Amino acid sequence: MKRYDINEDWALSGVIEAGNFVLVGYCVGNIGQPIEQQIVGALNHLEERLKLVDLTFANVVQMDVLFKDVFDIPVMEKILKETFHGKFPVRKSIQTAFAHSGEVGILFQIDAIAFKEDQGK
Repeated sequence: MKRYDINEDWALSGVIEAGNFVLVGYCVGNIGQPIEQQIVGALNHLEERLKLVDLTFANVVQMDVLFKDVFDIPVMEKILKETFHGKFPVRKSIQTAFAHSGEVGILFQIDAIAFKEDQGK
C-alpha cells in the first residue's frame, strides 16, 4: 500500500494506492467561487491527484460527490458530460453542511475510487 499527498495538519492522505484500487479523497477547488467553478476546481484537483499514480479520469470507477445544495446536480452533470465523454463512473450525490469558515466557503467536494490495470497485462 502506498500513500500520497499526505497532510500532517489534517491527519489524512489525499491518495492511497491499495493493490489495483486507488482511493482519492477531499478534492475541492476554487473555494468561495460559484458552484460551476468549484465543480471544475474539484475535478482539476482530482485529475492532479490521479496523475500522482499515472491515472486519468478514464480510470475512475466511483465518485461520491458532496454538495452544499444537492439541487446543483444538473450543473455538475453538464460538466461531467464534458469531462468523462460517456465513460462515467458510478456516482452517489450527497447534500451536507461543510465545516468551513466564510460566507460562501465550500459548495462541492469529490471523493473517488479509481482502478489501476495490472502493468503486465
